Amino acid sequence: MTAVSRARSFDNAAAHYAASRPSYPPALLDVIEELMGSPLAGSRVADVGAGTGIATALLYERGAEVIGVEPGEGMAAQFRSALPGVPIVRGDGNALPLADGSRDLITYAQAWQWTDTDRSVPEALRVLSPGGALAVWWNTHALDVPWIAAQHERIARHCGVRPPAGTRLRDGEATRLAGLAGLRVARHQLRWSRTVPLDTHLANISSRSAFLVLDETRNRAFLTDERGRLRGIFPDEVVTETYVVDLLLARRP
Repeated sequence: MTAVSRARSFDNAAAHYAASRPSYPPALLDVIEELMGSPLAGSRVADVGAGTGIATALLYERGAEVIGVEPGEGMAAQFRSALPGVPIVRGDGNALPLADGSRDLITYAQAWQWTDTDRSVPEALRVLSPGGALAVWWNTHALDVPWIAAQHERIARHCGVRPPAGTRLRDGEATRLAGLAGLRVARHQLRWSRTVPLDTHLANISSRSAFLVLDETRNRAFLTDERGRLRGIFPDEVVTETYVVDLLLARRP
């Protein structure tokens, strides 16, 4: 299954994605403002790979003049429903439909991995204003929590992908793997949690691209088994998910 197929698989599950995926802690935006040295309010921001608008909504609430950029029609339709007052254009990070020097900040929330960094990095630099910044971040799972680590081993086996690494990358390695070597990059990690019903937790698992491209019968069987395991840990069927947001912010030279 190609990366493009996995990326486009979200379109058929956009409402499901919007309902179950976690957002990000407010402290993340505080860190971005601190690293930028300026408030988000009034900043011209493009949220690329905006999806259903989870990160876009946070930027908008901070007063940013934000526009969403999203390649998928299903995700874009969900975005428009959730954020009718925020503009969105169709496009992706490899060929941004934005003018030179038109944005103070470009953000990618859970979306940078879908780009070709040989193209997306120059595109971001083209669109950024002098002194502007590119911020990419991911909600990663707190694998020091035993039940989370065990679950992710099971998910990896089910999806036929490599299990998540048990140790976190050093800053330089994270920068290199993100295609940002040669730029001035700051990294910050934030630990946070959310508490959700078991059904929401399982829906979150099934909204991942590696799941969406698999056979539905096999997926249902996996989720049924997972429900039984988690009831043993969370008998009240309320799950505390713990994340570490991993942020890389690169300044335009």
